[in-house]
Amino acid sequence: MRFARRGDLDGGLVAGQKSAAPRLYVLDGLRIVAALMVVFFHYVALRGGWGRDPEHIFPNLWKFAQYGWTGVEVFFLISGFVICMSTWGRSLGEFFISRVSRVYPAYWVAIILTAAVITLWPQVRQINGGFDGVLTNLTMLQSGLGVWDVDGVYWTLFIELKFYVLFAVVVATGVTYRKCVLFCVLWTVVALASVQADIKLLDQWAMPLYQPYFVAGIAFYLMYRYRPTALLWGIVAVSLLLAEHHITRRVADNTTHNIPAWPARVIVFVAFVLMALIACGAFNRIQWRWLSTAGALTYPLYLLHQYIGMTVIYGLRDRVPRHVLVIGLVLVMLGAAWLLHKLVERPLGPKVRKVLRSSMEEVRQHSPRPKSAAHAAKGAGAPGGAPVGAAAPSAVPEQHGGREEAREGAGAVAQRLRAYETGPYEQTAADRVGAGRPDGA
Repeated sequence: MRFARRGDLDGGLVAGQKSAAPRLYVLDGLRIVAALMVVFFHYVALRGGWGRDPEHIFPNLWKFAQYGWTGVEVFFLISGFVICMSTWGRSLGEFFISRVSRVYPAYWVAIILTAAVITLWPQVRQINGGFDGVLTNLTMLQSGLGVWDVDGVYWTLFIELKFYVLFAVVVATGVTYRKCVLFCVLWTVVALASVQADIKLLDQWAMPLYQPYFVAGIAFYLMYRYRPTALLWGIVAVSLLLAEHHITRRVADNTTHNIPAWPARVIVFVAFVLMALIACGAFNRIQWRWLSTAGALTYPLYLLHQYIGMTVIYGLRDRVPRHVLVIGLVLVMLGAAWLLHKLVERPLGPKVRKVLRSSMEEVRQHSPRPKSAAHAAKGAGAPGGAPVGAAAPSAVPEQHGGREEAREGAGAVAQRLRAYETGPYEQTAADRVGAGRPDGA
């Protein structure tokens, strides 16, 4: 198989050199599938707006829908891959700007819409904490403050934020192959320790239930960027085993029925296999542009669908056939997601980035650089008149597997970083998977 081979082990860049790495459209496809799995779970497996056990409403579909929450695990797996890729060659400030401009605009609008719907029609869900709770939710930090989420799916956003904070340590020092591997190993060790330590703060940040997916995603990206190695396969294997170990608890958190855990284990295993194939370049030839559009709908769909959808189900459950209602509601939510993407994400994202970049530039101008850093930057200038601070080639080229890796062009990196922005959270055990309470109460 063909691998990317798009950088050296220290992540250096040389302007002018370009890479022919294709866009991973299959990742967009996997994201929309994961989102639809979660939607399917909320609309078919939970009481929600139905008012009674959906096992009796969808006796056949319910058997499959009850495992749709595993789409969240797939999201975390993809997030590890994409965040590692999108931070390569970026500064901490650029990482911060990228995440804020990508995650918050659609989230703010989704909060306003959801709060309005469940305030006007509170039969299914009500806002806990009143107006103050809504304002707190705008920070996306409500889970850390013990405030209920305006919509049940928002707990996963807090998990993502904590991953960003943890990985920011790597970004702040410069993302490299070695640092990513070290990060994966250390996080795994801390997550294992947190299980037995019984320290709430450590457990909240180590996130042992979800850490295996982020770590595996990072390892998969290193495979894609360089090539698979025994070390990276070992990280993935340990992560898979840990993820499978926690499946029993995840099943218990997401259902009130006594259901087997093996289907969820199979779904997680298949997700790992698909990511391994992506990392090895098996799907590079898939260049279906419509997948990019589908992937862009993932985050808005995820933000909007749950409480608004359940309220619609409540209002129409006695007027529209149940299967028609579910299918029609999914289509309507996809349309709403497209509108949110077109009217909010696309216009506001660049504006937020522009404002934040201006603010960051203000910080840089009024923050004098240490003398040692300034001297090092001056000494790194290219003799041909390259600007001070431009990346200079290492005196001793890094070797990878006995071969020197070609360095990637800055333009190619920037293009790929713009292409892959994820949209990629935690309440009580009964409120996991963004489902509200599993029994729909």
